[in-house]
This record gives sequence, C-alpha cells and structure tokens, in this order.
Amino acid sequence: MMLFSKKSIPFFGYAAFVTAIAAVLVFFAGCAKKESDHFVIGGIFPLSGPVAVYGNEARNGVELAVLEINAAGGIGGKQIKLISEDDEGNPEKTVNVYKKLTTKDGVKVIIGSLTSGATAAITSLAQAQKVVLLAPAATLPSITDAGDFIFRACFIDPFQGTVGGKFTAENLGKKRAAVLYNITNDYSVGLYENFKIAFEKAGGSLCAAESYSDGDKDYRAQLTKIKNAAPDVVYLPDYYGTVALIAKQLREQGIDTAMVGGDGWGGLMENAGDEVVNGFYSDHYAADSTDEKVTQFVDSYKKMYKTTPVSFAALAYDCVYLLKDAAERASSASDTTSLKEALEKTNGSYVTGNLTFDEKHNPIKSAVMMEIVKKDGKLTAVYKAAVNP
Repeated sequence: MMLFSKKSIPFFGYAAFVTAIAAVLVFFAGCAKKESDHFVIGGIFPLSGPVAVYGNEARNGVELAVLEINAAGGIGGKQIKLISEDDEGNPEKTVNVYKKLTTKDGVKVIIGSLTSGATAAITSLAQAQKVVLLAPAATLPSITDAGDFIFRACFIDPFQGTVGGKFTAENLGKKRAAVLYNITNDYSVGLYENFKIAFEKAGGSLCAAESYSDGDKDYRAQLTKIKNAAPDVVYLPDYYGTVALIAKQLREQGIDTAMVGGDGWGGLMENAGDEVVNGFYSDHYAADSTDEKVTQFVDSYKKMYKTTPVSFAALAYDCVYLLKDAAERASSASDTTSLKEALEKTNGSYVTGNLTFDEKHNPIKSAVMMEIVKKDGKLTAVYKAAVNP
C-alpha cells in the first residue's frame, strides 16, 4: 500500500518530496556505514555509589587503552567506540543499563560490571543474546557458569583465598589466625572459606571466626572475642570501605597484629589512616613492578590521571587489549561467536601477567601480595611476594 501518491502532491512538491526521501535514505546509509567503521564496546561501571573508587579506576583503564589503540590505528583499521554506563554497583541498575546498551546502542561486546553481584545479574542475559561479556574484577566462581560467552580477567575467590592463606602461613610465618568476615556477602564468605583451608593445610590454625552483615558499622563485640583468642594475624576479606572501619576499631581494641585481605582492599590507602599499616592483601598486579608492560601502563596512567592506578584500572585496561588481540585473530571480529572462540585461545602477556583461559574462561595466572606501608608521610602499597596456590 502506498503511503503517498503522486496525485496527492503537486508536481514540484512531489519532486521535492522524492528528493527529500532520497536524501534521508542516503543519510541513514551513511550512518550505517559510519557505525560499521567502529568496533563498539559497552562499559558498565559503578561510577557512583559505595564502590565508585573501583568503577572510576576501571573506566579510566578502559579509556586509556581505547585511546592508545585508536592512536595506533584501531582494531583492523576500525576505531574503538566506547559507550559507558553507571550501574552504581546495584544489580537491578546493571540489568537496566545492560538492556540499554544491547537494545538502544546495539552493543555486542561488554566490559563489566565490576562487583560479582552486579555482574551475575547480567551473565544469563549476555549468554542468551550471544553478547561477549568480559568481567574485569568479578571474582565469584559461578560468574562464568552462565555459558561460553562469559569471560573474566581476574582470578577467582578460591584462588585468592588460597593465596592469602598460603602467604600468611609461609611468608609471614603466622600460626594463629582470626577471621572477621561478612556473612551476607559471597565475596567475603568465599575468601574466608578458602583462606581457612589453605592456612590450615600450611600448618596454621584458626583461633576465631566472627561474622557481621551488610550495613553493620560497629564491630567491637566481634573484635573483643577476637582479641581474647590471641591471634597473631587477622584476616579481613571485604571491600575497602568496610575494612577501613574494622581496622580503626581493631586498633582501638589494642589488636596490633598483622592484617591480611583480598583484592577488595584496593583503594584502602585513600580511605583509611595509619591503622592499616602492617596490612597485606592479594592483588592482580604490582604498580611498582619493573616489568616493561607494567611500567609503560603506570607511566601513561599517571600522566593522564595524575595518580597511581590500582588493580581495577589494570584489569580493565587488560580487558580492552584482550578484546583487541582476539578481534585481530578472529575470522570475523563483528561475529561474537568468532570473537569468543578467539578469546578462548588467548595466550599472551598483559599488565596483570601472562594469561591463558581455562575451560570455564577463568584466567590462569599468578597473584601478588602487597604490603601497606607509610612512605614519605603517605600510605602506599608495595610489592611483597608473588604467590601461586
């Protein structure tokens, strides 16, 4: 059925109408061509909310990698186009921005989200739609269970819990550990369980295990029990905001032992005081490493953002290069099945280490342990040891 007829429009008006329609078609054809000239990546980060430090660092890392790759010619001659969204670390909002990216923006490759809970909210959606999802820092083991389109750049909770337990017993020489963990948080529970196994296997023993819930601010009752158990080390598997509160109350209770934690401590130095000195945590890379890839990344990041990048920036930066390398190996970078098959064959050197993927798309690489010290009047994290489980 015709929407317009020549009879209904005067001749000159009809000619103008046809010309206008042709112009519109040319415009949209040009838009389609322009879009095809880009390798589009969606980014989901907690840019606001309780873990905004992580999200902004991750976005910075992604943006730096995109700038570098585009300056070098892009991916197969195509410039990377990054579309970033803020999910506030809230799983419901993660789903909302995922749907916006995949429907309105037509994105087929996503880096994000950051926390395990937020990422888990979209893995089934990504798998069903064959969207390649690369999580920089979601350490919960079940993240990649959704299927073969889901990858991560970070080690998983059992791995770093194991590394933490082994380091505490063998490198620090500790014998009696107390643990204070968040019983309502999968990340915290996972690290605690695997720390316990590794620490006891290495000859140590747990003298106390106390818990709290999300939103708690007063830990003095639990810390009193821990003090009475006389540990020589305290394991605190939680994120930097909570650890900062616990460490302050722990020192106020007169507990002066070493403290050990996981990668959630990233950002702790900017949110705590001297009470976190003599703290050690597992991380994905060491900013003070002399490795060439690390020094180049750190120097470029400092130049652009005027601060030293934490692990979340490094992991997110690596995600872009992982996608670049896979896209250049893939038979078709625009076909997500081809792209994910190329990702599975990854075997290369990145800022966070030499990396391959196992059968569940978890990276195979070592972890580093960092020590928090005060240097030139400022808290900083320095490399302590590399640990394999």
